[in-house]
Amino acid sequence: MVRRIIWTSKAVSVFSEILELYYKRNGTKTYSRKLNSEIKQFINLLKRYPFLGKKTNTKDAMVLIKGNYKIFYKIEPDEIIIFMVWDCRQDPNELGW
Repeated sequence: MVRRIIWTSKAVSVFSEILELYYKRNGTKTYSRKLNSEIKQFINLLKRYPFLGKKTNTKDAMVLIKGNYKIFYKIEPDEIIIFMVWDCRQDPNELGW
């Protein structure tokens, strides 16, 4: 079954901050666009393969790992909810959902 992907406002905000950081650091949007495309293509795999990620210690939460990024999500009957995209190089104590 193909599920639709829903992003929480927190996930959108955090991922946008990551993309903005690379834009400011590099002075160009090239890498940010590439990263955005790669992460979204990877997330789209969840439409067909929702159990692609691994279970976490948090109830109903799954995690999908792409390079330095962890994508936390929840599987619902008709949708996949992305609730966090985390750069693993950040302080894990700042990870709040």
